[in-house]
Amino acid sequence: MLLCAQYILPVTSEPIVDGAVLVRDGIIRDIGSADMLRLRYPDEEVVDQGLAAIMPGLVDLHTRLEQSVLRGVVNDVPYVEWLSEVARKSARLEAVDWFDSAILGGLDALSSGITTVADITATGASCTAVNKLGLRSVIYRSVAAMDRDRINAAMQLAQKDILHWREEVDSDRVTIGIAPAPLFTNHPATLTAVSQFATKEDLPVAMWLAGSREECDFVKYGSSPFQVHGGDVKRGYVEIPPWLPTGVSPVRYALNWSAFDAPNVMIVGAVCVDDADLKKLRDYNVAVCVCPRACAQLGMGIAPLDEFIRADLRVGIGTDSPAATESTDMLSEMRLGMLLQRAVNPGRFLDARTMLEVATLGGARALGLADKVGSLEIGKCADMIAVDLSSSHQSFTTDPVAAVVNTCTTADVLMTMVDGNVLYEKNRWHVKVEVAKNIARVIEIRSKLRPEA
Repeated sequence: MLLCAQYILPVTSEPIVDGAVLVRDGIIRDIGSADMLRLRYPDEEVVDQGLAAIMPGLVDLHTRLEQSVLRGVVNDVPYVEWLSEVARKSARLEAVDWFDSAILGGLDALSSGITTVADITATGASCTAVNKLGLRSVIYRSVAAMDRDRINAAMQLAQKDILHWREEVDSDRVTIGIAPAPLFTNHPATLTAVSQFATKEDLPVAMWLAGSREECDFVKYGSSPFQVHGGDVKRGYVEIPPWLPTGVSPVRYALNWSAFDAPNVMIVGAVCVDDADLKKLRDYNVAVCVCPRACAQLGMGIAPLDEFIRADLRVGIGTDSPAATESTDMLSEMRLGMLLQRAVNPGRFLDARTMLEVATLGGARALGLADKVGSLEIGKCADMIAVDLSSSHQSFTTDPVAAVVNTCTTADVLMTMVDGNVLYEKNRWHVKVEVAKNIARVIEIRSKLRPEA
């Protein structure tokens, strides 16, 4: 198949005008001028997207697909209150509800131009969903134990799930990892147990860390709204104990518990990170995921994305929970992330080309998948999208990268392809689920989340 468009955006090199990409057996086989490739491969099927950009699929470094049904349920509240309300609403849902919700989230991702997701789950619903939908994914099994005596039991359950999930998925497309729950819901020794297990089994690790001012105060000073909102919450067989002040940042506290010793670790959030923390992250080659919209929406703060880029860390962006942002939308994430950095960093200007790389190849590097995806290069997997540049809301210029980052919305996504398989085409899905049936189920599930009379 020859995919042609007005612009090809390889990410690793300059845009190609009137270009084409040859895809065979799920792999990019050639890339260049459309006229030249048509002559070179006269028998290939040609799909011309017209005035559009063909580019690598977006890499969503952190999401919670199974929480998609909770979109719009908890509105206009700060982070800690949001956590409490989401937990309370979630208690009404059953296992099958989480699966249908994860399917909805996966459909949203595909229609938004996302080809790779990194998802943290305890239920496994997102693991089954991405495997069924055909998304490329890294699925992290969450582990939490506030009582130190319950850590072994929690790890045993996690190990059992991880082994089962590995057997269930297409291993060429879906990777299974492990994720310790946030520090304010977990005994820190869990970090050590996770790190040791991940090293032994060669598993990627993801953890929410330094993601809010409240978390930083909780760890460093032993005082924050987590004490007020979480004091009566039970984990295992004990109530959450009063947190003793540690006097250090979340990053250095996690480091004290060997959290970064595994070979492939990524932290999510990274709002409260100082220069000393940044040096430690660089020393341990820790990847970083920032979630600009969720952190702004819930009042958590602004992660120093520009500093992460300048420090040459492996960094990308994530959409976080749809229950917070109400959509799985990397185009909005990319644009807001760029604008926030410009606003808070006078004298330094984050440009659209850098931001596009962060949302594609940057995310792939963070997940250890840069040899497969993240850019359009010969030999890489054909994970690509086509984005319309002809809509009336777009003020198109001669710079297609700026046009994508500054003007495009999810409605402009024309096509999403993973491994050479077209999974979405402008309001049509080519997936192994009944989309209409899923939407009907989601409407039914939403009825469980209505405010109490």
